[in-house]
Amino acid sequence: MTDKSLVDDHPKAVTRHELVQLLNEDLAGEYQAIISYVIYSQVLKGAQYMNIAAELELHAAEELSHALIISNQIDYLGGMPTTTPKPVKTSAKAEEMLRFDLDNENETIRRYRARVRQCEAIGEFAMAEQIRNILIQEQDHQIALATALGIEVPDVSK
Repeated sequence: MTDKSLVDDHPKAVTRHELVQLLNEDLAGEYQAIISYVIYSQVLKGAQYMNIAAELELHAAEELSHALIISNQIDYLGGMPTTTPKPVKTSAKAEEMLRFDLDNENETIRRYRARVRQCEAIGEFAMAEQIRNILIQEQDHQIALATALGIEVPDVSK
């Protein structure tokens, strides 16, 4: 199921079953992030990347926490959490790896913003709050990556 509501301020109401599918896509993204951050934090080379490498290690732990929360919500809805991550991109170039991570964070933020609205639309307010808390950390990751790349934080509201 594709999440067509990424750019829609008023996503169509989803069923609990559809929400499980969407959360499983999110979970696959969290697995991807864990793997990416583990690898990138260890292979980034150069003095200019030492601080961000340490930050990426922290991000890996936070992404694991997100995966646990999303898995719990899937189980709460009666679904089975996926075991398959989205594909992980790698590169020999540090800047490319950071851009891959930033692109993934941008997409994750869009998805979780939609997910909050979808949860609220079906009365799952506690779940929406859980996802809001994840969203706070994902936005912090986005800021750290944009800062490391020396660029403005992307506007993913559109």
